[in-house]
Order: sequence, then C-alpha cells, then structure tokens
Amino acid sequence: MKTVAIVGTLDSKGAEFGFVRDIIQGLGINTLMIHTGVFEPSISVDISNAEVAKAAGEDIQAMAAKKDRAYATEVLAKGMERLLPTLYEQGRFDGVISFGGSGGTALATAGMRQLPIGVPKVMVSTMAGGDTSMYVGSSDIFMYPSIVDIAGINSISQRIFINGAHAIAGLVNYESTVKESDKPLVAATMFGVTTPAVSHARKYMEDRGYEVLIFHATGSGGKAMEKLVAGGYFKGVLDLTTTEWCDELFGGVLNAGSDRLDAAGKSGIPQVVSVGALDMVNFGPFDTVPAHYAHRKLYKHNPSVTLMRTTIEENRKLGEKLAEKLNATQSPTTLILPLSGVSMIDAEGQAFYGPEEDAMLFDTLRNLVNKDKIELVELQNNINDEAFANTAAQKLIDLMER
Repeated sequence: MKTVAIVGTLDSKGAEFGFVRDIIQGLGINTLMIHTGVFEPSISVDISNAEVAKAAGEDIQAMAAKKDRAYATEVLAKGMERLLPTLYEQGRFDGVISFGGSGGTALATAGMRQLPIGVPKVMVSTMAGGDTSMYVGSSDIFMYPSIVDIAGINSISQRIFINGAHAIAGLVNYESTVKESDKPLVAATMFGVTTPAVSHARKYMEDRGYEVLIFHATGSGGKAMEKLVAGGYFKGVLDLTTTEWCDELFGGVLNAGSDRLDAAGKSGIPQVVSVGALDMVNFGPFDTVPAHYAHRKLYKHNPSVTLMRTTIEENRKLGEKLAEKLNATQSPTTLILPLSGVSMIDAEGQAFYGPEEDAMLFDTLRNLVNKDKIELVELQNNINDEAFANTAAQKLIDLMER
C-alpha cells in the first residue's frame, strides 16, 4: 500500500490537515503526518516538530520560548531540507502534499526541493498565483492555487482540499514504467532565438548515438540543468545558450543565479560553451520594463516578453563573467564563438544586429580566457547556422570520447 506524507503546521491548521488525511486514507492510502508548526499539534502526528527541529540541530522548546516566528520558520525549513529526503530514502512515503500560506509553503517546499525528480510533490498554496520560483526552485513541485486562505473548511476550501488529495493519490497510485535510455545523455541549453542551432546540434548528436535533453534558458531551466549536471546525470553539456547571465547581471527576469556555469566545470564533465542570446535582457510586458531602461533599444518579442539589447559596456561585463566562470573549470572545455551573430535577431537586417556590441564580447573573451585550459574556436557563422551547430556538437563528442 502506498503512503503519502502530509506536511503542515498541525498546531494552527490541524482540522484542515485532518480533513485531507481522512480523504487520502479513505482512498486506501496510508499517511505520514509531519508537524512543522512551533507549538503542540491539535491532531495526532507521526513525525513531530521536535524531530524536524532536531534535524536542524535545534531544540523545539527553546525555539518556542523565543517567540520569534521568522527564526522558527528558518530553523524548521532547514530541518525539513534534511529530514524529508532522509524519510524518503528510508521508504517511509511515496509522495508528499502540503497546504499553506507563505510560511507553510516555505516550510514544506524546502523539503520537497530536496527530493529526487519524479517523486510526486503537491503544494496547495495561497502563493501559487504569483512568482513561485522561490518555492519550486529547480524541482518538479506541482503548485496548486488554494483560491482562499488555508483557514477553515468551507464550501470553496473543501473542494480545493479534496482535489489536492485526489491529485496526490492519483500520482502515487497510477504509475507507468519509465523506459531508461541506454544512450549517453547530453544536456543542451536553448532559447527561442537559438532554437535552430540547438535543433541542428541535437539531430547531429542523436544520429551518432547520443540522447540530448534540452533545457529552456529561462532561469528555472538553467537552474534545473545545473542541478542535474551536478548530480551526475550527463556525460556532456552543450551550453550554447548562456543568456541567463544577461538577466543576472542587468536586472532581467530570467536569471539562473550566480552559480550558473559552475556544475560541469566542478564535476569534470566535458562542456562546449557558447554565447547564445547574450544580445538580450528579458522583461515581461512592455510596460514592466524598468523606467531607467526606457531609452534603450527594446523589442516586443510577444505580448508577455520584452527584450532589451545589451550595450557595448554590458557585453564587456558579460565577457568578463563568462571568462571568470570558464577559467575556473576542472573539465575539458571548448568555447565556440559565432562571429556573425549570437541570436536569430542579431543578424544583418534584424532588430538586435550589433557588430560593435558583439566585437566587445568576443574581444573580451579572447583576451581573458585561459587558452592553456580552454580551447577557443571562432567561426564566421551566426549561431543558428547549421555548420556552427554541427561543429559545436562534434567538438563535444570529441571531448566526451577523448
């Protein structure tokens, strides 16, 4: 029989979580009740808040005496990060669900993010209608809007609780066999404006016996790839699209954090890196672009996405950052530069065509990259030319088979 872990503040929301527990048990599934509140629970639990706090090296009674909610949330979240994956490794549960506001969501998802990809994770939250990146991270958490606050069992919350319970029940009960690939796995990064490049490269590598997994370079995609690369899932990385660094450095909305471009180098995994879409910083709808960028060259990619062309000075900074990251690598690495444009719209006659901006990027990389460690390849192609893509793919194959 399957078991679902139910994570929540069982002191303040015991009735609500008891309602969910009864639904799940009524479906023939065992439950594991994990208490993440500070005070005594109002329903029976299987894993106490004392155990959660202990996993973070703290005493729950001392925490309660402090009466500092922010401190307690921080400690209990850290405890969940450590305890929930341990319980899963021990075979105590098959999937996990929680309900909460901002605090409850932060507590539960801290542990969910540490579980392997594929383990069913459902978070019913008041925060699910906004930016959920801080809760989901690079994990596969289902975020489900609660519509009303998690406070009482009423005509709306009751339906939400029931649907959430049935969702996790379905996830743990209905399984299909995942066909494991016997081909070497390669990670690749892609953006809309580098799609032709990655499509060509993927076909080239798949024709030669590799399986290519593509990550959309939208911040969450870069984070997910870095996590999986660090976890040893891949034999090589075809990192053609490093655009997330534009957003990280210049305030865009699709940044992947300061450790982007670290995982392959630290893990010794061969990588081919390029400068795909370093001509653009990403924002939302046109009227969301920060006022201090109003004078810049802007491009309405679609109603929800506005692109800003990077300047000469910004390209110098991008070159410095990429060189810094690549020079720290401990893996076989090739940097390949497309001298005729870094994206679909950085081409002659296109909106972001910028020879001077690109020249600064390329010159900075030429001057700063440690050529004793990094192979530097320059091609007179746009990044989306098939010849460029195939050369990059073959370079990676050479590194992996060396």
